[in-house]
Amino acid sequence: MAAFPFQVTATDGAARTGLLSTPRGEIRTPAFMPVGTAGTVKALTVDQVAETGADIILGNTYHLMLRPTAERVARLGGLHKFMRWEKPILTDSGGFQVMSLGKISKVSEEAVTFQSHIDGSRHALSPERSMQIQADLLGADIVMQLDELVGLPTTEARAAEAMRRSARWAERCKAAFGQRDTQDLFGIQQGGQSEALRRESAERLIEIGFDGYAVGGLAVGEGHAGMVEVLDYAPAMLPADRPRYLMGVGKPLDIVEAAARGIDMFDCVLPTRSGRHGQAWTWEGAINLKNARFAEDESPLDASIPVAASSAYSKAYLHHLVKADEILGQVLLSWHNLAFFQALMAEIRAAIAEGRLAALRRRVAAGAAAASDSAA
Repeated sequence: MAAFPFQVTATDGAARTGLLSTPRGEIRTPAFMPVGTAGTVKALTVDQVAETGADIILGNTYHLMLRPTAERVARLGGLHKFMRWEKPILTDSGGFQVMSLGKISKVSEEAVTFQSHIDGSRHALSPERSMQIQADLLGADIVMQLDELVGLPTTEARAAEAMRRSARWAERCKAAFGQRDTQDLFGIQQGGQSEALRRESAERLIEIGFDGYAVGGLAVGEGHAGMVEVLDYAPAMLPADRPRYLMGVGKPLDIVEAAARGIDMFDCVLPTRSGRHGQAWTWEGAINLKNARFAEDESPLDASIPVAASSAYSKAYLHHLVKADEILGQVLLSWHNLAFFQALMAEIRAAIAEGRLAALRRRVAAGAAAASDSAA
C-alpha cells in the first residue's frame, strides 16, 4: 500500500485531476514542480516560490551529493529545514546529471561511476546509494529510483539494454527503500520510442510495486511530435490509481498535451532558465523582453496573476532591467514565469473538471504557434 493516498477527482477523456496527500501538504494534480537544483529555485526565495502556488518542488540528488554533500545536509536537519521549504519535495535519482554532466561516467551493473564536474573527484552512485541519499540524508517526500537514461534517437537494442538495467535497478531500489509511512518511491518507465519496450518496462515495474510511476527517457532529443507519439500509449500502461510523472517536461504545449494523455506531474528548469535570459512565458507564448517594442510598453506581463512580478511591473521597466543586465530583471522574470506555469496548471485542472480541456489545448497551441511565427 502506498504511503500517500492519491484520489482522482475529475476526468476529461484520459486527462484527470487529483489530490496526492502527504504529511507536508496536498499536491493538486496535474502539478508543476519548480526545480530547486542545488537547494534553491534559482533567483527566488522559497516564499516567492510558495506565492506562485507551487505545492511541491524538486531537489537534485547529483548536485546536492557533490555540494554541500548529502551528509552535510543531513547533519543540518535535512533538505526541508536546510532550504526552509515546508511543503513536499521530490528528489530525482541523479542518473540524468551523471550522464550529462559527469566528466567521465561509466555504467556497470553495480553502479554508475563518474568524475565530479566541480573538482574532478571520483564517485559511485548505485541504486542503494541513491536511496540512502534521497530518503535518509536529504529526507525527500518522494524518492525516484535510479535508472539508466539514453538520449534519442537510439537503437532498439540500446533502449532495451538501458530499460532492462533500469528494471533491475528498480528492484534494488525497492529493496533498499523498504516500506515507509512518510515517503513514497516512484519507479521509472523506460524503453525509448518502442511501444513493446515501454510495455515490458511497465509490467516489470508493476510487478515490483511502486507508490507512483514516471514516464522517463523523453524530452531528450525526440521533439514534441515524437514525445506525444509515445505519450499516446505509455501513460495508459501505468496504474490508473497512482500518480504518473513525466520527467523534465517542459513547455506549456508539452504540458497540456501530456496532461490530456493522463500525466499528473511535471518538472522543468525552463521557467527560471528563460527568466534568466530575458524571456517571459504568457498565454501568447514566450516573449523576449530584450525586444525594442517593449521599451515604452506600460502594461504588465499578466494582470490576472496576483504575484507582483506578473501584475505590478511594466514591460517597459522589465525591458530596461534586462537591457541593463540588472539582477532584478532575472528575479522578476523567473518569478513571473513560475507564477504563469502555476496559473497554467490551475487552468488545466479547471478545464478538466469542467469538461473543456479541448478548448484549452487549442488556446495553448495557438499561443505556441504565434510565438513561433513572431520568432521567425
